[in-house]
Amino acid sequence: MKLFGLIGKNIDYSFSRTYFSEKFKQHHLECVYQNFDLNSIEEFPHIFDRKNICGLNVTIPYKEAVIPYLDALDHEAEAIGAVNTIHIKNNKFIGCNTDHYGFKTSLIPHLNSTHKKALILGTGGASKAVVYALESLGFETKFVSRSKKNKGTLNYDDLKTSDIQEHTLIVNCTPLGTHPNIEECPPIPYNGIEENHLLYDLIYNPCETKFLSYGKKANAKTLNGLKMLELQAEKSWQIWHS
Repeated sequence: MKLFGLIGKNIDYSFSRTYFSEKFKQHHLECVYQNFDLNSIEEFPHIFDRKNICGLNVTIPYKEAVIPYLDALDHEAEAIGAVNTIHIKNNKFIGCNTDHYGFKTSLIPHLNSTHKKALILGTGGASKAVVYALESLGFETKFVSRSKKNKGTLNYDDLKTSDIQEHTLIVNCTPLGTHPNIEECPPIPYNGIEENHLLYDLIYNPCETKFLSYGKKANAKTLNGLKMLELQAEKSWQIWHS
C-alpha cells in the first residue's frame, strides 16, 4: 500500500486527508493518506522509517524549515524559498511549491484594473508563494509583519488608513482567524477598506473569517482559501503521478 501524507503542526482540521483519500477511491488506487503531526521539524526524518511513503504535502509551520532535509528543490520552490509538496523519486526527496499556482489561478478571475498594489499580511512560507505569484502578475507588493524583519516591511503598529486605501488587494497569509479561534483577525485599520478592495484570506475554515467579514461590510470583494487549496492539491497530485 502506497503512503502519502501531510506534515504540519496541529493539523487535525486539515482538508488534505479527506481530499486525497477521495481521489484515491475515485482512481481505484491502493493508497492511503495520513497526517504527520510533528511537534518540531527535527521529527521529520523519522517519517521515513515508513518505507512505502511516495509523496508528502507540507503546511504551517514547516514550509521553510523542511528545506534543509531535502535533496533538491524544483525551480519554483527554490525561487520562492518555501515547499508545500515533496516528490520522492529514486530515493531522492524533491521539494516543490504548488501554492503559487493555486493562489494565482484562483485570484485571476477576480482582478480588475484597480488592483495594482497588494499588502501581504504575514511573512511565512505561504506569503512567499503569494508574492511570487503577484509579482508575476505585475503587482507592487508590501509585507506587513509583527516585527520589521527587513527594509520595506511594514509593522502592524505603523499601518495607516492611507496604506489600506492605497493597496486595493489585501491577502491574509497568517493563521489568525482559523477555527476554533474565529474571533481573531490581523490588526489592520479596517476603516480604510472600500468597495474597490479585494480581500483574500488563505484560511478556508471558517469559510468567512472575521478578516473577510470586515471586507463584506465595506462591500468589497472577498475570497477564502478553499479554491486555492483545491488547485494546489491537484497540482501536487500531478507531480506525484508524473
